[in-house]
Amino acid sequence: MSALDHPGIRKVAAALCEAGHHESADGIRVLADAVRTAAEAAAAVGVPVGAIANSLVFAAVRDGVAAPLLVLTSGAHRADQELLAGLAGVDRVERAAPAFVREHTGQVIGGVSPIGHPAPLRTFVDTALARYDVVWAAAGHPHAVYPTTFAGLVELTGGTPAAVAR
Repeated sequence: MSALDHPGIRKVAAALCEAGHHESADGIRVLADAVRTAAEAAAAVGVPVGAIANSLVFAAVRDGVAAPLLVLTSGAHRADQELLAGLAGVDRVERAAPAFVREHTGQVIGGVSPIGHPAPLRTFVDTALARYDVVWAAAGHPHAVYPTTFAGLVELTGGTPAAVAR
């Protein structure tokens, strides 16, 4: 079985094609090593770390109930959880446990793609990613990435552009 046959990668490729983003689907790269950090991903594809779109899943908590919140942030900085809570209108935003991430995305931490989830997730897309002509996002597996654009991420996810770091 080729790495492109991995179910997570196939699901992301299908979602990209279904959304009309065939170039991104055709551009999926399976890397020799896992790229679990923005720095590793940037080195693997030869781009600045800021051109990596980290897919971070948080638990957005309101009145004790947690809902998933996907934040696509530039690899050049860290998302500010207090700022995100204000943007999302919730009591607090917490890092999600691996099981919570898997439940809501169908993917493992380190390979979470902006798309290909069981259901759409509320999403913020870091406006810092707009500085780059091409950004790279995870493709449903820790060894896979695909090229897209800031506008492409917003369109694919139905996300809200926002400054997510101070």
